[in-house]
Amino acid sequence: MALLQSLYGTSLALLTDLYQLTMAAAAFDSGLTGREAAFTLSFRKHPFEGGYTVAAGLDTALEYIELFRFSEEDLAYLAGLRDDLGAPLLKPGFLEFLRDLRLDVDVDAVPEGTPVFPYEPLVRVRGPIVPCMLLETPLLAIVNFQTLVATKAARICQAAQGEPVLEFGLRRAQGVDGSITAARAAYVGGCAATSNVLAGRLLGIPARGTHAHSWVMLIGDELEAFKAYARSMPGNCTLLVDTFDSLAGVRHAIEVGLWLREHGGRLAGVRLDSGDLAWLSQEARRMLDAAGLRDTAIVATNELDERIIESLKDQDAKANVWGVGTRLVTGAPDAALGGVYKLGAVRSPGGAWEHRVKVSEQTAKASIPGWLQVRRFQRGDEVVADMIWDELLGAPPERPLIVDPLDLTRRREVLPQESGVDLLVPAVRSGRVVAERPPLDAIRQRTGAELARFHPGVRRFVNPHRFPVGLERGLFDARTRLILEARGLAEDAGAS
Repeated sequence: MALLQSLYGTSLALLTDLYQLTMAAAAFDSGLTGREAAFTLSFRKHPFEGGYTVAAGLDTALEYIELFRFSEEDLAYLAGLRDDLGAPLLKPGFLEFLRDLRLDVDVDAVPEGTPVFPYEPLVRVRGPIVPCMLLETPLLAIVNFQTLVATKAARICQAAQGEPVLEFGLRRAQGVDGSITAARAAYVGGCAATSNVLAGRLLGIPARGTHAHSWVMLIGDELEAFKAYARSMPGNCTLLVDTFDSLAGVRHAIEVGLWLREHGGRLAGVRLDSGDLAWLSQEARRMLDAAGLRDTAIVATNELDERIIESLKDQDAKANVWGVGTRLVTGAPDAALGGVYKLGAVRSPGGAWEHRVKVSEQTAKASIPGWLQVRRFQRGDEVVADMIWDELLGAPPERPLIVDPLDLTRRREVLPQESGVDLLVPAVRSGRVVAERPPLDAIRQRTGAELARFHPGVRRFVNPHRFPVGLERGLFDARTRLILEARGLAEDAGAS
């Protein structure tokens, strides 16, 4: 799935914020390029007021790492940048350093399709400081968006209760790249197909579609328009019935469906795109069944999302295929996943690792130091708790205590009958991709299977159960100590 190369066919090394390059230049000028760093990518809050988030985007991120090179055109552009004094922003020596730079880092990541939770590392990066710095923005851009859309898709598919959800969002997506990556993430989240033909070709996602109102308006007569379309597409005939009057459109579709049956074709479906979808779908189902077209699907569209589909299901709507566009590919109503990329530890050549922590006036924004891993515990087939632990502190106790990072009074002891497995697995070693890269179909199946292992309360849309996630007690204590030390340093600096 060479998505980036297929889309762009050019260097994406400049897909970064300028401050990454200026920091890298300062590190180069200061002789710090030999220093190693450990970074963690995580997020602080579930999107959509939900109880889970679905990790996505890893394969695209791995491709980015594989392809990373500064081209001569990139370097020429950087050489032309000027500071406020009119001097070159980046010195020639640093540009020569970039010419030969490779992302010789180690990356571990949670496999795509895995449910994840706030503060847990989705991706961790360790290696020379400059490559680690330059990965911050592209990793966040790739993982944040695809994780947001995959989560939205999983919620919509959950509301559809196993019925097919079609991603119809190309025309409302955030640009060309947004439409392709959204189609990918929607498929990871559980969608059955996309209307986006380019995404279908590049990613192997099934392509599906109907026709527009303009087809009926072009012919002028709805029945004649349906007949013409059916003659052209006898094995792919889903008719949009609401150009003039939805139920009259259903009657016309039935006439065409019976004609198709006589001539070896099939009316695959009718699409409802406006009005009272619950009532219209019930009437359409009654009419289709009475005509003997029981296998004709009813496709519902029109600004759908998981809450509307859930409501339609509660009203006994008879739609059984769901076309979802705008609110899926844009991740509405949330504009973005709030992913962050934080430094957890550093070491000088030949030295020991030293923890680093960011302190904030907001408790939720204080970072978690270390080389972080997530251990997921289960009892039987059900997942019951997650523990974030620091590999630099050594292996956790056999029966650890998990402490909520924001509330030290919320604690959970791992029970003897609960077994654990670490979620982050090797993805890149010394710049070379070592991870298994499963096909999208396998990732899509993983999403559904993994979500099914969680209590239904975690998956509900309104007031979901808060899944237990916390820091291993030793990490919690180490983080608290580092925060207190940092606050003491800040107070001492203020006093002086």
